[in-house]
Amino acid sequence: MKTQETITLLRDYESRNVLFTEPDGSWPIVWERAQGVHVWDAEGEKYLDLTAAFGVAAAGHANTKVVRAGQRQMAKLLHAMGDVHPHALKAQLAHKLSRLTFERWSRLTPHASRLTGKVIFSNSGFEAVESALKTAMLATGKRGVIAFEGAYHGLGYGALNATHREHFRSPFRSQLRQFGHFVPFPSSPSSRRREEAHSENRKSEIGNRKCSEPPHVGCYEVEERIRQLFRREKIGAILVEPIQARGGCNIPPPEFLPLLRKLCDEHGALLILDEIYTGFGRTGKWFACEHSGVVPDLICLGKALTGGFPLSACVGRADGMDAAWPASNGEAIHTSTFLGHPVGCAMALAQIKEIQRLKLCGRSAALGKFLLNELASIPNSKFQIQNSARGCGLMAGVELTLPNGKPATEVALHAIKQLLHRGYIFLPEGEHGNIISFTPPLTITKAQLTQAVAALKKVLTTDEH
Repeated sequence: MKTQETITLLRDYESRNVLFTEPDGSWPIVWERAQGVHVWDAEGEKYLDLTAAFGVAAAGHANTKVVRAGQRQMAKLLHAMGDVHPHALKAQLAHKLSRLTFERWSRLTPHASRLTGKVIFSNSGFEAVESALKTAMLATGKRGVIAFEGAYHGLGYGALNATHREHFRSPFRSQLRQFGHFVPFPSSPSSRRREEAHSENRKSEIGNRKCSEPPHVGCYEVEERIRQLFRREKIGAILVEPIQARGGCNIPPPEFLPLLRKLCDEHGALLILDEIYTGFGRTGKWFACEHSGVVPDLICLGKALTGGFPLSACVGRADGMDAAWPASNGEAIHTSTFLGHPVGCAMALAQIKEIQRLKLCGRSAALGKFLLNELASIPNSKFQIQNSARGCGLMAGVELTLPNGKPATEVALHAIKQLLHRGYIFLPEGEHGNIISFTPPLTITKAQLTQAVAALKKVLTTDEH
């Protein structure tokens, strides 16, 4: 089926809010197949994927060992009864996730007590977040959750209370319980220095008018806001992405997560880390929290967990999970039809093995440094568009701003569309869509990254905007 046939069927039979299409047919492409770091569309055109399909294909698209694990499982047991009659792979994956998180972390921390983890499986990322929110409510008896400006935790009604962007929240605000309380996400020192430099330029260009962007803040201001909320509200948890992905590849200062750990300990709240995007080697460590050595109470996982099958997990400290959740009396109070799906579990176990076998965490760290150096070589556009790069491992972004400091959204979207037609798949991130993100498969090569950066450089410096 060709692209236009597919688009026509979706236009006629899918909710019109889902798929954006350009009237001239230039967007989107229709994926036909994918392998490794490449995608082919319905017309047979080949693309280099710099998105890993929303970060899912960490070990490469259609990784042979992961696909075969799923195929074998489909032929043996396609479906089971998640919370009634289990299957062996669910138990094996729960054990593996405990070993990969709390057991490994406690071994890495001197004098730490030996920990284990317990798991609640789900299908999508937001469900893992909602499992964590329920755990915090049961454990503390407090409904309030502190989240952060720019946060994206999914769009289910529970997770939506902690997702910051008004685009997602405002149509449904009247049905939300509003138990989320938002505080600023702190910026790294390099981001603050960049903002200060830009602000000096803006003063000379636009006088004393305030920029529409919120000011960058440090950990001290964030701590004060959080302490105020603890005094005023019944707060049971702090929910945070160690690095904001959809928020625009926002990297906080290294002292940020330790601060949140300390505040949670002081006030009897749970620290929930949403590592759905940042987990499984994306930032150069198995999990982004490992950059600061912080052990959460709960960690939410998804996306790259399976390499392409809908499966997510909320993993919590075993002692905390047991204190929060009662033993089953024959009817679980949180479950689903496809809980711990056998095909997903088989693929997840294979995916974890592939990440280990291919040493993708170390590869991500090394390639991430190389990528940032390459991105730093991109000059500012001749159209006076400022660009600045930031990243951690193979999660990086190039932020485009206008001379007056406002987001260069149209320029970023134009560049992404131009790159698509040159054979590169990119996505915009950030509330204003002015950040061109790099989250490729961790199997990408230096040569391919160099090729992609060169294409971006050419589009930003030679195309008309």
